Amino acid sequence: MARTHERLSALSISRATKPGYHADGAGLYLQVTEAKAKSWIFRFAMAGKRREMGLGPFPAVSLAMARLEAGKARGLVKLGQDPIEVRKVEQARQQLEAASSILFEKAAEQFILAHEGTWKNATHRRGWRNSLKTHAYPKIGNLSVGAIGTPEITRVLDPIWHKVPITASRVRERIERILDWSKVRGYRTGENPARWRGHLDAVFPAAAKVRKVEHLAAVSIDDMPAVYARLCEGKGVEALAARFTILTAVRISVTTDATDPEFTNPDVWSISADRMKSDRDHNVPLSREAKEVLRLAREYQTDERVFPGYRAGRPLSDTSVLKALRAAGAGTATMHGCRSTFRDWAAERTSFPSEVAEMALAHAIGDKTEAAYRRGELLKKRTALMEAWAQFVSTPRGAKVVALARQAG
Repeated sequence: MARTHERLSALSISRATKPGYHADGAGLYLQVTEAKAKSWIFRFAMAGKRREMGLGPFPAVSLAMARLEAGKARGLVKLGQDPIEVRKVEQARQQLEAASSILFEKAAEQFILAHEGTWKNATHRRGWRNSLKTHAYPKIGNLSVGAIGTPEITRVLDPIWHKVPITASRVRERIERILDWSKVRGYRTGENPARWRGHLDAVFPAAAKVRKVEHLAAVSIDDMPAVYARLCEGKGVEALAARFTILTAVRISVTTDATDPEFTNPDVWSISADRMKSDRDHNVPLSREAKEVLRLAREYQTDERVFPGYRAGRPLSDTSVLKALRAAGAGTATMHGCRSTFRDWAAERTSFPSEVAEMALAHAIGDKTEAAYRRGELLKKRTALMEAWAQFVSTPRGAKVVALARQAG
């Protein structure tokens, strides 16, 4: 007796070149077109009408897969359901589900794009992206925001909470804000699993209590001239950026984001409030040595960025500048630690008023005092201070230094 189903085989399919329908049985057919393209068709009848349902092209859909799908369709027909309509409903459901959700990494990027214009500096913007890329995306980046719960959040935070508590706390806060945004946008419902109060505070100790904040390592006052001398011997824009940061006592990110328009006045570096942690405009008198570093940096410029990175349009990385500092013999010291060296030097080796040094670091010193020092006398004192600092760091230990630092008190 001839077989009524599963008539086709791999061999017969490969030999099927005649245009038309080649029956496998039980409503399943291999359709061959005039162009020799092959695909699967399931034929069935509903309410007295003949219908055809495509099951996909061959060989993307194998014979076994086609038989399986045809079997599912036959089951629906027996239940009185049109498999074509059932499939349409399922596809619509999947499309709606996809439209009402979004992957965490995509949500994070949309959140950042919506808010970064309000963030005060490029370092803050980079901090958002880098912390999420390093700690969050590997664990939850490819998850739908609607599928993220407390277990997923703790999986992100467990490895870093006790190791880098401040960073971990920031990552948690950033995830919380992104998930809040996602809820308002309709991508998720329910409580925010990254919330702290009454939730994660039962799992993790407060970041501030995990361990005492360690002060960033600094170059000792007496070692600074030797470190600076080695930086002068170094090649590359990184060494120049390190020198300029030391000479101006600013934060490293302020140096790496510096642009030509900030140096319209050749004697003063004018930094806008949106680039300062203090949210105030900051003017830095430029010493002769600082001006020389700027002159040397011009050789590396490709646009208005004073200390360009090696990728077009990107700033020099903080890490590369730190490497230059440590290659110059700074040990474990950080660029931020050089600000501490400057402050210690000003307090221990000069007679400049403390308020002058504090303002050189862009620290708040009280409204009345600051208002007084913002008059002409302040700029004179700060200019003298920065010139004295430049002479100190650029003079080899043991050499005679002009006693400028003692004269401007």
